[in-house]
Amino acid sequence: MGRLIKSRRVDFIPQTREFMPLRDGSEDVGDHKADGVYLKLEELEAMRLRDIGGLTQQECADIMDISRQTFQNIIANARQKVTMALIEGRPLSIQGGHYRFEFCRLWCKSCNRAYEIEYTRDRNACPICSSENITCRKQTGECVDWCFK
Repeated sequence: MGRLIKSRRVDFIPQTREFMPLRDGSEDVGDHKADGVYLKLEELEAMRLRDIGGLTQQECADIMDISRQTFQNIIANARQKVTMALIEGRPLSIQGGHYRFEFCRLWCKSCNRAYEIEYTRDRNACPICSSENITCRKQTGECVDWCFK
């Protein structure tokens, strides 16, 4: 069994998650699912912090709660995917990944404890008692696509 991937802190949720290339009228864009490029949410966050925010790699890594080497790997993958979508005219979709929101804590109704997400699996079961009887602690509108209701 491989090592668990630690969740990366993400503070930005994009309003638009699908980008389709525009081509000359007669050309078909192709099957979005088959030809599309998938950018993980933490990859977008890495580009936002580094390229738009102008932060150093170490500052970005600290914010995302990961090592500098992991940050370098994430942003290299992100840039490769975005470049591939632009050069090859492929659809780009932002989805999935190993991430957590700093503003969201989960509450286990079985053991009556709150916890922060460390690994993706913690979103579905309490890391303390393994119960699946959990809910979002804050119920913020910002995490509507991610939190339990």
